[in-house]
Amino acid sequence: MAFNWQTFKTRTLTAIIFVIVMLTGLLINQWTFFILFSIIHFGCWWEYLKLNEKIHGTILNKYAKLGLMLLGYGLMIQGCTDYQIAGYGLKENFSLPISIAGFVLMIVGLFQSSITPRQFVSSFLGVPYISLSLGLMMALYGNVIIHFHDKVLVISNASYFYAAAIIASLWINDTMAYIIGSLIGRTPMSRISPKKTWEGTLGGIACCVGVIFLLSWYLFHFGVPSLGLMALAAVTSIAGTLGDLLESKLKRMADVKDSGHIMPGHGGFLDRFDSLLLATPFVWLYIYLFMR
Repeated sequence: MAFNWQTFKTRTLTAIIFVIVMLTGLLINQWTFFILFSIIHFGCWWEYLKLNEKIHGTILNKYAKLGLMLLGYGLMIQGCTDYQIAGYGLKENFSLPISIAGFVLMIVGLFQSSITPRQFVSSFLGVPYISLSLGLMMALYGNVIIHFHDKVLVISNASYFYAAAIIASLWINDTMAYIIGSLIGRTPMSRISPKKTWEGTLGGIACCVGVIFLLSWYLFHFGVPSLGLMALAAVTSIAGTLGDLLESKLKRMADVKDSGHIMPGHGGFLDRFDSLLLATPFVWLYIYLFMR
């Protein structure tokens, strides 16, 4: 196939803008972090519900859609432990009212919809799939203190550290899996995503773990936490690959190529954040059990 310069330029420009937006949201302060993941939350929800409509062949009422999104958003805000608006805690004062409003709208919308119980359950699964995952991401924002036996590493002024580590691991894994798979990939990994190969997948995971280990060793000069961050990269890569396969399965069931078109040449929100949605709960659990 001939190289398409126009497609290449479109994808490159979109990728540059995407990286700038992500870094701005991650690095400036807690509110840009919150706004970034709020946008990701509603973008992923919208595309997830559209995929469900295509899969089941039935339109979900707009109030039910908004209700599900708000119900999930209230859950996501549960992860915002240190956010204050005019002295009012975001978690303590806004999470429950938003969830209640979402629940009421969802019930009203369901009475005006003609969907099957199976479609409702499928749509409601967006709450753990999207909202819980991003709520755990919000919970990871804050001071970082890593404990390993008698070793303690304190990372100050970098509340975004875990989020950045997850996203960097996913980017490294995806990039290296694509390159290695293109060069030496021979063994298909799954019929869900025929272009994925075992060689590319395992190579991507290995490269991700290696790069994160070298970076952490160089930055911290601290052996044991470097091993812990290496394990974090492995958990992120493996769970992220499964998340990519899950979204590929949803798209195949809906008979679409991309979940959306918000990013020209790269698809939609779910196409960009499918790995993050599944990786975050596993990374949170790993950090909670072994690194905090």
